[in-house]
Amino acid sequence: MKDAVLKHVLVTGGLGFIGSNLALRLAGMGSEVTLIDSLIPEYGGNLFNIKGYENRVSVNIADIRDPHSMRYLVQGKDVLFNLAGQTSHMDSMKDPETDLQINCTSQLSILEACRKYNPSIKVVYASTRQIYGRPDYLPVDERHPLRPVDVNGINKMAGEWYHILYNNVYGLRASALRLTNTYGPRMRVKDARQTFLGVWIRLAVEERPFEVWGGEQLRDFTYVEDAVDAFLLAATNPAADGKIFNLGGHAPVSLSQLGAMVADLSKGASFQIREFPKERKAIDIGDYYADFSSISECLGWQPKVSLKDGLSRTMDYYRAFLPEYL
Repeated sequence: MKDAVLKHVLVTGGLGFIGSNLALRLAGMGSEVTLIDSLIPEYGGNLFNIKGYENRVSVNIADIRDPHSMRYLVQGKDVLFNLAGQTSHMDSMKDPETDLQINCTSQLSILEACRKYNPSIKVVYASTRQIYGRPDYLPVDERHPLRPVDVNGINKMAGEWYHILYNNVYGLRASALRLTNTYGPRMRVKDARQTFLGVWIRLAVEERPFEVWGGEQLRDFTYVEDAVDAFLLAATNPAADGKIFNLGGHAPVSLSQLGAMVADLSKGASFQIREFPKERKAIDIGDYYADFSSISECLGWQPKVSLKDGLSRTMDYYRAFLPEYL
């Protein structure tokens, strides 16, 4: 890593799941880290996520929808890790205007602030595999057609392409990572707004039964520390500029296999296979797992943590700290 490039760093969504894990890694590397988070309860920010690092990072409670705050905060920064977003697919269908504001309009505003007030900044954007929709083929590579199945996917797709457009047209160095089922310590577990796996883990830690909807769908999973590696590589390697990369995990598993793994790591949890609720079935994408050979070839990224080890580490974390996340 080129430490000089990471001297002054800004992380939007910095008190959230991936943002806080990234912030702790950066602080450990000696970076001067500023975190932006609105701490709106529905969006996952949690001050406990930086426990023990309060004096090693700066926190600015602000909303990325406020262009005046962003205009000030991007100045003097070398890198912006742009992770703030509305992640709930169901919330995006119930309240599409808010999803539009956060995942689309605000992204354009952030890029305008960078273009006007810090055009030398490097931006790495957290995108999502959700924008592919239902796959035509597996594994899914970056050439796959984009057909989002919900409002969230459409707005995330627009946000991603604003970043690439600003790279190509204005020379504002930007890249995007399409994340897939990222999990690990500090993830949201009190509801399914971030990921279904968080709810499973919470219930398993509480030794309560959990539901697996469908069960046969194939998925791949990325442990959060592996995702952090990818963000750092994208920020420090010029070869990433203007590029979009899939992240992924080791061999895909079915949701029923995943449920069994989670239950096995618990002392008393069990799971039941259930039919999809009607409103969720309408936006389910079926099987999905990624071809991440592009980022491997360009930046040398590979997932390191096995699914079993990652789940074990995650459940150990919540056995220790679950009340802080409820």
